[in-house]
Amino acid sequence: MKLTSFEVNGKASWGAVVDGGLVDLGKRLSEFTDLRSLIAADGFANAKAALASAKPDYALDKVRLLPVIPNPDKIICVGLNYADHVVETKREKTEDPALFVRFPNSQMGHLEPMLVPPESSHLDYEGEIAVIIGKGGRRIKEAQAYDHVAGFSCYNDGSIRDLQWATTQWTTGKNFPATGAFGPWMTTTDEVPANSLLTLVTRLNGKEMQRATTDMMVHSIPRLIAFISVFTELVPGDVIVTGTPGGVGGRKNPPLFMKDGDIVEIEVDKVGVLRSPVKAEKV
Repeated sequence: MKLTSFEVNGKASWGAVVDGGLVDLGKRLSEFTDLRSLIAADGFANAKAALASAKPDYALDKVRLLPVIPNPDKIICVGLNYADHVVETKREKTEDPALFVRFPNSQMGHLEPMLVPPESSHLDYEGEIAVIIGKGGRRIKEAQAYDHVAGFSCYNDGSIRDLQWATTQWTTGKNFPATGAFGPWMTTTDEVPANSLLTLVTRLNGKEMQRATTDMMVHSIPRLIAFISVFTELVPGDVIVTGTPGGVGGRKNPPLFMKDGDIVEIEVDKVGVLRSPVKAEKV
């Protein structure tokens, strides 16, 4: 299934993408208040049953897509997780994953604008694969890690580079409003089995900037889940953003940052394409 969160006529709901349309499962399965609560209750069988005889309620272009999980307990992002990105940043591979956090209010959904703030013109793209946790746990074994995954999505971990690089801590440059694009939906693990080889591509104004496959990760998805769950309990709906490959704009010569009027796309095969127009923030 392809599940997402959305808003129509000012009301938030969640549903499934089918045949180019959207089935509002929020109104059919009122016991689940949002997509996160469905995941927490392992209600995927209920969703499938509701879809069996349902027709789309809305065309996709008639709703506002929200971040797939608008209200995660936590978003944990991984840095330096592809060898070519480690090389271009002139850093060294780390024995353990390099982690930082992103706040939920910095996210936006598919087709929502990524905002270049007036404080900086250094907004960079970072195409990534997002993992949505289905079953929570602490000290999860690497061999069982995929049992804790609900699905996969596309993510653009937009970074305000000058503020990110101003100190050794990355929080400031990673949490400006409307810089974390998440969507357009999550594809559940019944369609993306454990250890599937996924391809990630980033395009800026139609030109390919990044391309990588999950077997190129320094720390695999199971390794990330196992490591993260040692220091914090993962809960359903948590999002792990698994790292960006080489090709980011800030490391090009000359640097290439996103600007008002650009279009950036993140594509993950077996999932879909996350598209974001870039706009200058108006203050």
